[in-house]
Amino acid sequence: MNVRTRLALLLSVSAMALVGCSNDTTPTAADPKPSHTGKHQDGGDTSEPSDPGSDSASIETTTVPVYFVGDTAQGARLYREFRKVEADNPAVEALALMTAGDALDADYRTAYHVDGTFSGVEVDDDAIEVSLPDESWTTLPDGMSQADARLAAQQLVYTVQGIAQARLPVEIVLDGEPADLFGFGGQIGNEPELDVRAMVNVTSPEEGASVSDTFKASGVSSSFEATTPWEIRQGDTVVKKGFATAEGWMDKLYPWETEVDVTDLEPGTYTFVALTDDPSDGEGSGPSEDSKTIIVG
Repeated sequence: MNVRTRLALLLSVSAMALVGCSNDTTPTAADPKPSHTGKHQDGGDTSEPSDPGSDSASIETTTVPVYFVGDTAQGARLYREFRKVEADNPAVEALALMTAGDALDADYRTAYHVDGTFSGVEVDDDAIEVSLPDESWTTLPDGMSQADARLAAQQLVYTVQGIAQARLPVEIVLDGEPADLFGFGGQIGNEPELDVRAMVNVTSPEEGASVSDTFKASGVSSSFEATTPWEIRQGDTVVKKGFATAEGWMDKLYPWETEVDVTDLEPGTYTFVALTDDPSDGEGSGPSEDSKTIIVG
């Protein structure tokens, strides 16, 4: 990658971390970066990077979107987390999290059935070039279905397009030469959001966040008449519920945001759940949902 291209990529990612993702016309999808409202379960301030065993003040980080896989009413789909990674090579850092399935949310996983990760990412005006670590990645691994391979390819595409802030095709190479990814050859483009992404995705609160009084919940959805119901559960019991109104629905995912009041809840561990509205009353596949553990203090 030449200096100008690398600098442009780093600047675009740094800008995303500073001002958040913009509206759904951008390739990173439709909601802003997470709103840091408190501390993680381990007590670390979510607004600051942490790297146990090192001086976090000396490590420059940036926030990037990383796509994982989760189960939905429509089958396995992509969910997004915003993650802090070291800023010197954010795309490779993000792909390492993605291929390992190293998600904050235990409901998420990866479609990759291989060890290791991609060895490099370069961006130019026409494409995003992603380098395979070795030849074993060019064919379908044992135990990996064609559906898994398709979703793995889309995990890659959505993640690197989000970091590059451009809907560019992804070219797979091995030792600088065109190669296949699990049998997918040529340039790989992004499939439509409604075909591969979960119909609802919570951005804030993050998994394990501590909240008190009121907190902002946000995310993206494509839900009937833009209505995104939410619930707070303690075990199997729904202790609070409401809804948010997204900016749109039907053709893609749109951002939603709402204030949630928890002043009447006892301190403890709860689950915040956002859902899609189900006008069929159970006749269809049922609602999709995304959940995050929260600590009410």
